[in-house]
Amino acid sequence: MRAKMSKKQQGFTIIELIIVVVILGLLAAAAIPRFTDVSSDAEDAALEGVAGGFASAVGIVRGEWELSGRPKGASGTGAGAEVSMDQIQLYVDGSTGYPVSGDNANAHDENLAATDCVSVMQSILQGAPTVTTNFNNLNETRYFTYVTQDSAAGNDMCVYYLANTIKNETEAPSGDDYLTVGNAFVYNPRNGGVSIHSNNQ
Repeated sequence: MRAKMSKKQQGFTIIELIIVVVILGLLAAAAIPRFTDVSSDAEDAALEGVAGGFASAVGIVRGEWELSGRPKGASGTGAGAEVSMDQIQLYVDGSTGYPVSGDNANAHDENLAATDCVSVMQSILQGAPTVTTNFNNLNETRYFTYVTQDSAAGNDMCVYYLANTIKNETEAPSGDDYLTVGNAFVYNPRNGGVSIHSNNQ
């Protein structure tokens, strides 16, 4: 005769389930902040990469201006000085040699327009990211740009915002907003400086 085997089925007790839920909650609480930091870190890295390439390109343009004999332009205001980079003509301020426009012969560091900032980025960077002056077009572009003034020197500067970092703003940034809103880099054509401003919390 076969011996009868008794099988007793046993599941988790309520206490064991509560312990598992608490452990999963602790793991989630530790992991979620790390995942949110990843997007901030990615935004910072993207901005730093483009700003670094931009700063290098500005230096190369200025070097070409020096090699070309420091052309001044015809106007005497610093406007209209031309240099050629890989068969791309662009305009530099005739006083400093730093790029001020890709297509505006009248641009110099005291009369920039936002469209000059767009054309500078597109002219000096190979495979430049998309950039716009239209705040309502942020979903279709990588960077938003506007012109502000250097309060110390009085010249104009280009502000390039990473569009993704200002999508939730109700109005376009202006002036010194880059110090407190979104992630941006600022280009100063008076001295060729490029400064990064990250406002991730």
